[in-house]
Amino acid sequence: MNPVLPTVERSTRASQVGALLGLVLLIAVISAPWWAERSSQRLLTEFLYTLALAQMWNLLAGYGGLLSVGQQGFVGIGGYCLVVLGLQAGLNPFLIVPLAGLVTALVAVPTATLLFRLRGAYFAVSTWVVAEVFRLMVANTASVGGGSGTSITQTVRGIPAWWRESTTLWIALALGAGATLAVYFLLRSRHGLALTAVRDSEPAAESLGISVERIKWYVYIAAAAGCGMVGALIFITKLRIAPEAAFSLDWTATMFFAVIIGGIGTIEGPIVGTLIFFLLRELLADHGSWYMIVLGSVAVVFMLWIPRGVWGLVSSRFDLHFFPVQRRVRNIDQKESR
Repeated sequence: MNPVLPTVERSTRASQVGALLGLVLLIAVISAPWWAERSSQRLLTEFLYTLALAQMWNLLAGYGGLLSVGQQGFVGIGGYCLVVLGLQAGLNPFLIVPLAGLVTALVAVPTATLLFRLRGAYFAVSTWVVAEVFRLMVANTASVGGGSGTSITQTVRGIPAWWRESTTLWIALALGAGATLAVYFLLRSRHGLALTAVRDSEPAAESLGISVERIKWYVYIAAAAGCGMVGALIFITKLRIAPEAAFSLDWTATMFFAVIIGGIGTIEGPIVGTLIFFLLRELLADHGSWYMIVLGSVAVVFMLWIPRGVWGLVSSRFDLHFFPVQRRVRNIDQKESR
């Protein structure tokens, strides 16, 4: 009798199909400027940068256990990088996007020093307070437009409309797909194992020699950098910025909704949640305040009765994983393995 040997699997049939589907979608989005209308391109751009925001919040809260309601602070800082580096320093707006990530990461360092002294609800509330401090500081700075904001049309002057729309879409694709893949490869690494250990139990993680504070710092700064880059891209599309819009709580509410509805703590969840968010928005956009009421009600229902979200429910029932991050041991016949 041939002995049974174990083998470790890190991919699934669903992940292989998903990789092929992802490649097709990638090619379709890259080529969209040649076949899609401008309105469709703008919708794709908005979807992709919303996905990037959702993945950053999911990394922060779903995997890092850091419940932040103040990520709009970094979105706003990234947006105002266009004013300082674009209007005042004269840099190309598309080059400002990665620079906005660097700036927000630097801002996140002292912010984290303050916030990580707090835990639980105190941490969550303090993230919102810090975001409000950022908003008030910008609103009281006349050189960046003060409370009334300023137009940033001049930053894109001289760039042909086709190239502006296309480059914006491609950068949004890089941010949306890049955030998804970055989280995926992080979770497949040893740092990802450390991160999930910290989320599940900080004392247990410390007992294994994991530096809990260091892991949290890395996650918080990475999420801030991601939100900053998205913030810069958002206001390239809007061409006007004001503190109330840049530091609006709506940005974090959108991240929260997409992750909770889709499935917190899963990579697929933010993708599904973002799709649901845009579907509901298109269906309810003409119903005024009912739009926000329905969104809030849906979020409450999911938190109470489906806390794992749509994808959490699907994956547990059908064992479906397009982004498998767990290692699975399977026994195979020695003869078949030869």
